[in-house]
Amino acid sequence: MTSQKSFKKFLVVWFGQFISLIGIGITAFSLGVYAFERTHSATSVALVTLFTFLPSILLRPIGGLLADRMDRRLLMIIGDIGAAAGLVFILIMLEARELELWHIYMGVTISSIFSALHSPAYKASATDLLSEEQYSKGSGLVQLAESSKFLFAPVIAGILLSVTTIETILLINIGTFLIAIIAIFVIKKSIAVDRSDQVNEHWMTEFLEGWYTIKRNKGVLLLVIIISITTFYIGLLETLIGPMMLSFTDVQSLGIFQSISAIGMLISSLIIGMVTLTRRYVSMLIIGLIIGGIAFSLIGLSTNIIFIMIAGFIFLAALPFVNTSADVLVRQNIPNEKQGRVWGMIGILSQLGFIAAYCSAGYLADYLFNPWLAEDGALASTVGSIIGTGPGRGIGLIFIIAGIFVVTIGVLTSRLQSIRELDYVKIGS
Repeated sequence: MTSQKSFKKFLVVWFGQFISLIGIGITAFSLGVYAFERTHSATSVALVTLFTFLPSILLRPIGGLLADRMDRRLLMIIGDIGAAAGLVFILIMLEARELELWHIYMGVTISSIFSALHSPAYKASATDLLSEEQYSKGSGLVQLAESSKFLFAPVIAGILLSVTTIETILLINIGTFLIAIIAIFVIKKSIAVDRSDQVNEHWMTEFLEGWYTIKRNKGVLLLVIIISITTFYIGLLETLIGPMMLSFTDVQSLGIFQSISAIGMLISSLIIGMVTLTRRYVSMLIIGLIIGGIAFSLIGLSTNIIFIMIAGFIFLAALPFVNTSADVLVRQNIPNEKQGRVWGMIGILSQLGFIAAYCSAGYLADYLFNPWLAEDGALASTVGSIIGTGPGRGIGLIFIIAGIFVVTIGVLTSRLQSIRELDYVKIGS
């Protein structure tokens, strides 16, 4: 197993994912804009987001079991091919001029199902290829790849939407999946490990073992719960930032805002990727939550584009520190041979907040907060006198409240000794 450790091989896989994530970001941005322009409803955007992520989250524990029983390289290839197939379905409907919103929901659902195979295998393969000293650098680069969806994709999507069709955008994303598959083939068997000692275990036994492994470590369990609560508020932002900004600006401005804001994530990811840390991940987690929460609230405070961009920059700059801290703390405290099933279980537990956000965001915006902050709404004379009234201001209030809760979570985390102890326990790989 030691001979398989190679940062260069990790970089090959990472590069393929980096390119494919840009394609995914372009498509997600474009489909969200397409749905909003057709319906002018935050609910339709929330549904696109829901069907894009819900199947992957629910099925990820199964993907985690397979990642511990099968060739992780093969699983990533199957996942990328299946994800591309969902986009091909949408493309066929577009070419037939029969595309409806439910076709988009179905297409992204297909892609999401296969992503459930890909994500745990990719997470676990990073542990296969990296030494413990390289975990923080690897996590920083993973965050950099994730930031590409926000850094490059929105601007590219905004330009493409103004000069070409959504068909072309889908073809570009399908091409990026091909690049990711080629990158996996390049390293061949470098991320395959011997799992023959686990072949006879019943799948339910392995599934439950993932849960029991987390449950036995109180610090990891509390960390997963905290991240799950936090992801609820992040899910609200992810779903509603488009409808809020499109209520007072255009698609190009939205794309520029997302890309400029994501420079913060880029800078933070580069810093984490260049610096080797060995401890104090919990402190980094807490500070990231508090700073991110404050910036989150500021995003909803005004309709001034520059102000929102600055707040978005700070918010996204804080996220890599939160994500990397949680990632490394789990890797250090979970045995490598169990990481596939554990990452699968963590994938669903930590992202229950996203599910709740995607299910509730549209309703909260369209039927509660936006009406409350309409010109004659129930909060127009109170809260409205501070943050303004009219289209999208209810969403702004949602962001302000969510940010306050994120700050509160950060403060509470600082008082949990079992989480602080995660910095000092290293099981190793």
